Amino acid sequence: MTPRPLSLLVLGGTRFVGRTLAEAALAEGHQVTLFNRGRTAPEVFPEVETIIGDRTTDLSALGDRRWDAVVDVAGYEPEVVRRSVTALGERVDRYVFVSSLSVLVDQATVQNEDGNLLVLGEDLPPHQLYGARKAACERIVLGAYGERASIVRPGMIVGPHDPTDRFPYWPRRFQRGGTVLLPGDPADAAQFIDVRDVAAWILGCIAAQRGGIYNVTGRTLSFGGFFAGIYNVTGRTLSFGEFFAVCRVLVNPGAEPVWVSSEKLLKAGVNPWMGVPMWIGAPECVAINRVDISRALAAGLMYRPLAETVADTLAWDTARGGPAVDEEGLTAAEEQRLLDELR
Repeated sequence: MTPRPLSLLVLGGTRFVGRTLAEAALAEGHQVTLFNRGRTAPEVFPEVETIIGDRTTDLSALGDRRWDAVVDVAGYEPEVVRRSVTALGERVDRYVFVSSLSVLVDQATVQNEDGNLLVLGEDLPPHQLYGARKAACERIVLGAYGERASIVRPGMIVGPHDPTDRFPYWPRRFQRGGTVLLPGDPADAAQFIDVRDVAAWILGCIAAQRGGIYNVTGRTLSFGGFFAGIYNVTGRTLSFGEFFAVCRVLVNPGAEPVWVSSEKLLKAGVNPWMGVPMWIGAPECVAINRVDISRALAAGLMYRPLAETVADTLAWDTARGGPAVDEEGLTAAEEQRLLDELR
């Protein structure tokens, strides 16, 4: 029996996660309505109904319409999310809120969905405010919708249309060749997920009317080596060594990788939060790439081959001409300086 098409409201819908979700929903035959300010890439979906409005001040343009589900991909401020929840009320059967693993208090030990969350209003350092705001948003959505709320907590999301230069940096860097600085240790865990896999899981969650909280990140492997990075299998967490091996073999086998330990990078004053793209060297975040995803896996989370993510991201990055100067993750000059000092 073919599932019936869903009517979906996407708050946002033209950047990265929202754009990919809308594309996937349309491909599955669902009816999609976007609600946004019409400022970011308004040309992306000319065939899709777009309601222009500013969720921070007024959602009256939504009228009295009903949808099977709303997907909130751009909720960062608690009061803005509260406004959306109040405006939609019973006019959506399910509220899907895209949160973040940054909501967790403890990033030093392996966590599941039941870990303690940050609380706004406490004396938090600046780097935890984003997570605390997301946690507050989660509480608002859960309080309003209960079992009809689906909380999606991604880790690092990667793939085509990534607005950051965290993941795109690496295929591009290997393509350039030469000596490539690799941060940390080859055995360090690397937990990230293709944006298209996040979108597919969200749509499946809505179709199955699945509520609750889910850590939606990845990937996991059952064996080591290069082929573990290519194929979709489950087991232990992917390592940075395997990720970089895929980049090297797929993009430029002639590149010369040089590993520089986290200890050396920290002593050299490199920003521990992705001063080298995708590297997190802060001691209090040693488990940030080892999050328990068993609940999402049991609920159907699947991954495309890593080689596909690398190749597609490189193709998209090349087509756009690479990142803007102020987005580049690590300049060639800074990389060379670090290599000269630390290798």
